[in-house]
Amino acid sequence: MRDKTIVTHFGYEKDSQMTMAVPIYQTTAYEFKSAEYAANLFELKELGNIYTRLQNPTTDVFEKRFAELEGGVSAVATSSGMSAIFNAIVNVAEAGDNIIVASKTYGGTVTLSGHTLKRFGIESRYFDVHSPSELESLIDDKTKIIVFESLSNPSIDVPDFDGIVEIAKKHKVLTLVDNTVATPIHCKPLSLGCDLVCHSTSKYTTGQGLALGGIIVEREG
Repeated sequence: MRDKTIVTHFGYEKDSQMTMAVPIYQTTAYEFKSAEYAANLFELKELGNIYTRLQNPTTDVFEKRFAELEGGVSAVATSSGMSAIFNAIVNVAEAGDNIIVASKTYGGTVTLSGHTLKRFGIESRYFDVHSPSELESLIDDKTKIIVFESLSNPSIDVPDFDGIVEIAKKHKVLTLVDNTVATPIHCKPLSLGCDLVCHSTSKYTTGQGLALGGIIVEREG
C-alpha cells in the first residue's frame, strides 16, 4: 500500500455493522465469552480485549496503521507525546543508567531529560546532532538510549542519521527518534536504521488540534 492508502484504510477489519469509518469504541470493559476464555486472555494464551487501559478496538487500528506507516513491527499508543517519550525511556533505563539526548529538542523533552528523569536516578547527557562523534565520549556501559528528533522543534535541525546510527550500533545502544515534525510522510527513521520512533499525535496526526495523544513504534528485529 502507498502511504495515503495506509492512513485511510490499513488495519481496520469491518465489524458487523460494516461501517466504512473506524468506530470509536467508548468502553472500558469487555464481555468474556467464558471463564476459560478470560483465563486465556490474562495468561496471554489468546489475544483479545481485556480492559481499555490495555487495549481497545479503535486504538488497535490506530496502532496497526501507524506501525505500517512507519515501517515498524508494532506500536503502542499513549496519552500524549511526552508520555510516549517517557515510556520509551523508562522501559529501558533505570536508576544508575544514563541516556544521551540531542541538545536541540522540544521544550518538554528538555524538561523531562534535565529534571524529571533526574529524580528517577537517570542521568541525561547531551550531544550535537550535527557532530555525532561527540557520542563516543559520552557513551559508557550504563548508556541505554540516544534520543533525538528527525526535525528538531522549533529549530528544524536535520540530524546526521548515518553518523548517529553507526555509533549507536557500534556500542549496542538503542536510538529513539521523535518524528512528530517530519511525520512518516516525509521521514521514516526506522528505515534509516533507528530502533524506535515516537510521535506527539496531538500535532499533524490529528491535524485539527482536537485530540491529545502519542505513539511509540518499534522496528522489527
